[in-house]
Amino acid sequence: MVTGGAGFIGSHLAERLQAEGREVKVVDNLASGEQRLKFLEASGIEVDRVDIRHPACTEIIEKFRPDEIYHLAAQMDVRRSVQDPVYDADVNVLGTLRVLEAAAKVDARVIAASSGGCIYGEAPVEMLPLDERSLRNPDSPYGITKAVMEDYLRFYRSNQGLDYVALALGNVYGPRQDPFGEAGVVAIFGRRLIDRRPCVIFGDGEQTRDFCYVADVVDAFVAAAERGAGELFNIGTAIETSVNELYWAIAGICEVDSPPRYEPARPGELQRSCLDSGKAKRLLGWTPSTDMDAGLRATVEFIRGRGE
Repeated sequence: MVTGGAGFIGSHLAERLQAEGREVKVVDNLASGEQRLKFLEASGIEVDRVDIRHPACTEIIEKFRPDEIYHLAAQMDVRRSVQDPVYDADVNVLGTLRVLEAAAKVDARVIAASSGGCIYGEAPVEMLPLDERSLRNPDSPYGITKAVMEDYLRFYRSNQGLDYVALALGNVYGPRQDPFGEAGVVAIFGRRLIDRRPCVIFGDGEQTRDFCYVADVVDAFVAAAERGAGELFNIGTAIETSVNELYWAIAGICEVDSPPRYEPARPGELQRSCLDSGKAKRLLGWTPSTDMDAGLRATVEFIRGRGE
């Protein structure tokens, strides 16, 4: 089962699992995934339109009795979490608890998506890239709920024997991406540059992120299905890319030479973020294999309507 399986990452993951011969069920409230249903339907994947906070989700899990639950359903917009932390906690904490309760009942392994940047918060530059031993210091409600999720995973493992792996993802980008959340900047820039419209950068553009291509992230989820029980793994490239560098890389692909417009920085966003995924390499056998130029070109082709 893939919660949030009509989402950006979830739809790619569900397709991959189905292609490997697994019986896959997606649960998603389709708050933002309607446009990806065509990909799931084309693969013959069953989709139940249900919110993870609703008792119906628990009933579906108990009836389907999955071997693994890939838990990706979330409120993932950092800015919305700052504006409405109660809603953020309702989805990301209480919704997750319902999934974990049901998973424990059917003895399913949970592979949960966390946030590599937001759970650690702003860290001293000399500590980058951050590994899993880094201090968790989330500075947004979204980051707090993702850190709390890991605490609950450990609780369910010690008290109910829940088998889990948590993946702290960098800024995932690629085809099918919505312009929401921090990593949505790739989709935003790509769409606007293709249409020859101006792009806005908030702040000075020197803030950095660890951008990881979606196919590589799906590889990490698949690797975590059988290895790394009870562990948190960073999933990133260990490469910092500034928003300015990202803009000009996409602009070059789109053959645009006009500069972006700058506006004041927005609250709740990190200045620098970069992840050390050495632990994932050692224990999961995972390393990213897609360089940024290839990933951005594939993303731009998809936005143009020529990808996938």
